[in-house]
Amino acid sequence: MTSHSRVKIPAGFWIGLKQLGIAAQDVVRKARLPLTIITEPDVTSAQYLAIWQAYSDLIDDNAKGIIKLTTGFETAHYPPSILATYHARDYRDALKRMARYKQLCPPESLRIIEEGEHCTIELDWLDLDQPVPPLLVGITLAFLLELGRRGTGQPLTARSVEFSHVIGDVQLLEAYFGCRIRLGANCNRLTLYRGDLDRPFVSYNAELLEILTPVLDQSLNEQKRSHSTTDMVKWITKRNLTGGRPDIQAVASELGMSDRTLQRRLSEEGTNFKHLLTQVRHEQAREYLADPSLDIKEVAFLIGYEDQNSFYRAFRLWEGDTPSNWRNEHLAIN
Repeated sequence: MTSHSRVKIPAGFWIGLKQLGIAAQDVVRKARLPLTIITEPDVTSAQYLAIWQAYSDLIDDNAKGIIKLTTGFETAHYPPSILATYHARDYRDALKRMARYKQLCPPESLRIIEEGEHCTIELDWLDLDQPVPPLLVGITLAFLLELGRRGTGQPLTARSVEFSHVIGDVQLLEAYFGCRIRLGANCNRLTLYRGDLDRPFVSYNAELLEILTPVLDQSLNEQKRSHSTTDMVKWITKRNLTGGRPDIQAVASELGMSDRTLQRRLSEEGTNFKHLLTQVRHEQAREYLADPSLDIKEVAFLIGYEDQNSFYRAFRLWEGDTPSNWRNEHLAIN
């Protein structure tokens, strides 16, 4: 996603800030954006991140900002895509709807993994040109738990929460989530107790869902058609690289088409799946190597290589140098 991609800002966002005693005008001025942004239905991704960074700067502590906005945001101000999760049948249904309809409001995407007694939700970001404010990361994960609490009417707690960056008063967040917080992780993720996903929502509204679901699905399908197949494949591949090699069948399934149809569409756009996989790995390798906190072995794993030697061979083909030398040269420049 480039800085020119569009992101919808629900009107309820500004109302929520006002309830916290923060004026929309103050946020916009802090972000150095025109005041007309407040009445715009959508903004660029760069403006979206600037708004969140401004809110973070105006709050004493990121943890306080996360909890205040998450708990203080009234259900009545939820946009349609969030209402469709709040009125879901149960917590599992709500989370699946959240992951699906998040696609209508980039730049975030959610990956839900149910395994054993736990359910892990990983937060990813589409190709952004600038860092994501930690406060936005925290609010996104906190709201997933808040959704379960409001929907079930129960004081649910998380099993664990992991953040890749410093997030403010950790003890305050641990009290909110009801679990330990880990900082410096390689991914932002919320882990829930799988049994909680079966809890029914007291806010379940079948009639409202019958109205909302077709409209949201139609919007989602129209949005997907507006993106090139190449962009969609790269996005999905990037999300599923870690620790494995995504195959064309899995990507095609996520796009709702056969692998033969996917191959044909990529061919029409002048590319193929193997080339895109290599391209994504190369792009991600450069991004991860620019982070000195990641060792080479971890970078290899993050882009889907089972052993470090295979990664070294591939990287030499891409850059004509070893990952270590490339990192040292680029870190010295920066």
